[in-house]
Amino acid sequence: MKRNLILLVALVVGAASTSAVEPITNRVSLSLRAAFNVKAKFNGSLALGTPAVPRTTPNGANYNYDDGYVFNDVSGSGDGLTWYWGYDDSAAQVNAGNNTILLSRATGNASLSAPEMDDDGALGFELAYADELGRGERTRYGWEAALNWMPFDFSSGGSYRARGSRVVDAYPFTPGTTPPGATNGSPYQGTFDGPGFVIGNTPVNSTTTAGAPIGTVTGSRSVDADLWGGRLGGYLEWDLDDDVTFLLSGGLALGYVDVTARWNETLTLDVGGTYTDAGRGSDDDWRLGFYLAASINWRLSERWSAVGGVQYQNLGKYAQSFGSRRVELDLRHAFFATLGLGYNF
Repeated sequence: MKRNLILLVALVVGAASTSAVEPITNRVSLSLRAAFNVKAKFNGSLALGTPAVPRTTPNGANYNYDDGYVFNDVSGSGDGLTWYWGYDDSAAQVNAGNNTILLSRATGNASLSAPEMDDDGALGFELAYADELGRGERTRYGWEAALNWMPFDFSSGGSYRARGSRVVDAYPFTPGTTPPGATNGSPYQGTFDGPGFVIGNTPVNSTTTAGAPIGTVTGSRSVDADLWGGRLGGYLEWDLDDDVTFLLSGGLALGYVDVTARWNETLTLDVGGTYTDAGRGSDDDWRLGFYLAASINWRLSERWSAVGGVQYQNLGKYAQSFGSRRVELDLRHAFFATLGLGYNF
């Protein structure tokens, strides 16, 4: 009887001892998370018609070119000639070799492509959980999951060049004559009733240049985006020494992006005339991709550790049109730096 009691006590003590040294296999951590290499971009187009601030002839008609005008005069110009015309710069617009006056206008749509905006160092949070599935002498492996949130604030107030198609029409004048002088500050403006210097009322030549710089865009543009994310994958961990471990992980990444875009821009044509366009739009979307990560865990006590690392994440490129603008958010090559505190259990 005494022997059986001794064996029972030994079994209980042994079980208690085994439970006391049972390895810690779970870790939960909360970290600050900084984002890098996430870009936003504004693209779009703007229809070119009558400038928002139109120029008028002495008789009140809107210019039909960006740098001048040509209309039939009081006679009806049945003879193919007119004195009801004007231009801005005789030095640039008179082609003496061909005896023509060059008048131009931007047509179609202006192509708008603002410089990329970045928000490097945007700060958010991540809550992560890791569960060990197995181990070797100095290695462990398992699975991990995380939830994170990152706010982005992209903004730009700089200027950039707009491109578009420009038509140049050449109107003839009589050889041996000299058109009246004109400068940007003092244009020549013929009247409907005349008299004045006479040119042909029909172009003798017309050329179109596509993709040419046509003006400068100024103003402001911004993109506010909240990126809510999650990731799920596997990990492999190595002991570097008794208190420091190195961990590699990778797997699927999921993101929900909530975007608000705003812009207030003015296009000023090189030859005069302005167009103003302002707007706002909101949208949201789900993104699916993958991640790779590396981290260091520094044991502070039996239960607590400092955690830090880097992550690469690819959620593709988000793009959405808001009226005349197309907003792109490039999430293909995002990097994140994390630093926080972990609890082991």
